[in-house]
Amino acid sequence: MFADDDPRLSQLLEGIVRLASGDLQSRIEVSPARDELDAIIMGTNLLAEDLQIIYEELEQRVEDRTQLLHEAHREMQKMAMQDPLTGLANRSALLAALKSAQDHDAAGGQPVILLLDLDAFKSINDSLGHAAGDQVLTTVARRIRGAVRNTDVVARLGGDEFAIVMPATGADQAAVVGQRVLAALKEPIELPDRTIRCGASLGLSVGEPGRSPDDLLMEADVAMYASKAEGQNRLHVFEPGLLLVRRLRSQLLDDLRAAVKGDGLMLHYQPVIELDTGRIEGVEALVRWQHPTRGLIMPDEFIPIAEDAGLISELGLWVLTTAVHQLRRWVDDALVDSSFSVRINISATDLQSLQFIEDVRGVLRETAVRPEQVVLELTEAAIVRGNELDRYSLGGLRGLGVGIEIDDFGTGYSSISYLRRLPVDRVKVDRSLIEGLGTDPSQPALVAAVLQLVRACGLEAVWEGVETEVQAEQLRNLGCLSAQGYYFSKPVSPEQIPDLLARSSAEGMRT
Repeated sequence: MFADDDPRLSQLLEGIVRLASGDLQSRIEVSPARDELDAIIMGTNLLAEDLQIIYEELEQRVEDRTQLLHEAHREMQKMAMQDPLTGLANRSALLAALKSAQDHDAAGGQPVILLLDLDAFKSINDSLGHAAGDQVLTTVARRIRGAVRNTDVVARLGGDEFAIVMPATGADQAAVVGQRVLAALKEPIELPDRTIRCGASLGLSVGEPGRSPDDLLMEADVAMYASKAEGQNRLHVFEPGLLLVRRLRSQLLDDLRAAVKGDGLMLHYQPVIELDTGRIEGVEALVRWQHPTRGLIMPDEFIPIAEDAGLISELGLWVLTTAVHQLRRWVDDALVDSSFSVRINISATDLQSLQFIEDVRGVLRETAVRPEQVVLELTEAAIVRGNELDRYSLGGLRGLGVGIEIDDFGTGYSSISYLRRLPVDRVKVDRSLIEGLGTDPSQPALVAAVLQLVRACGLEAVWEGVETEVQAEQLRNLGCLSAQGYYFSKPVSPEQIPDLLARSSAEGMRT
């Protein structure tokens, strides 16, 4: 037993109270006696040391976890304000930067915003695939970042649209930076299996007091579309008058949607002539738009609108359905025989949709037209730059028995290799290759060389853009089989085709 007056008892009690209150560094002094009470004191001190170690480890773990939580929170904030593909700011970050620039630049000038949209990026994505498209976007992002100032904020807004916020910058200085960006994007981009060029269109808007960030972004967007209308690799500064142009374009798009669903569109047909006989061997279907107030609108004006708005496939289906039904009526009226064909232009977007094959199958089944009487025309660029889905679609269309023809052959992509491997029947040689016939003594040799190239690949050619009798005669003498152009006939309404057919039989189509 311990003596009641032993001072170590009170020291032990006080020590335990301190430990209980959280003072884990507190220790109880051990006496020289080294008796049982000292053993208890030593045990209490050892327990205190263990508790202190456990507490310090726990405290370190809490600190580490807290740090991890802070880092995760910062990363989430960063992700919320960053484009995951390019590492640039996203739309939210851009609008915040623009608002901050407006607030801070009020005394020293207003900010400028540049909005950039890549030219023809959709065709790159559709034909080369999304992996190649992503590589193009990351390259573009890097080049834009390298062309602007350190104080500028570069953002990807989505798709192929980028924006740059330039704090306290005059329009002239911003335009200089914009031209640097355009110059950087004109340089070729190296992909694993090819080299491409990807220009851009730029819109510039200068911040004005009282304008919201969304307003400035909208104005830059309006200016950017004005740049696209002027051609590739352009920069346009926003002007209030452009808002009217935007409203008119928006109205035109609404009218086009209604026309596709209603009866505002029509097809004209341009004959394709057999040069030896003058016989009309087929026609090319060309869409026209009879606008209720603007009159006849040509495809050069409304096709780009349809492509930008994602309406091109719906428009293409209307053309396909209308043209094949018209061919059925000509066959039923005994105006044409089974060798007569109708050529229909389709877009690269159609090849990216497996539904298109079913649409063609459905129209053929519905009309009972022979598949070989339907020839689908695709531009040379769309076929050459196609991806695996495009090639699958071409194979599926050939499986239906329809013809496939390359349009605009000779405009920059021509090569023997793709002519030999692609499932096509004919090529339509671009008009630029026969412009010199009759005036340039070297032109016949070029035409003969192109014809030999095409035939070496087991194909035949249709020569488009024939405008004079001399051109037609030289093509005939060179052994060319088929041609079309204004010399033979302009595109005409379906009601005029019977007269052209009768005249071609009687006169050899020499009008």
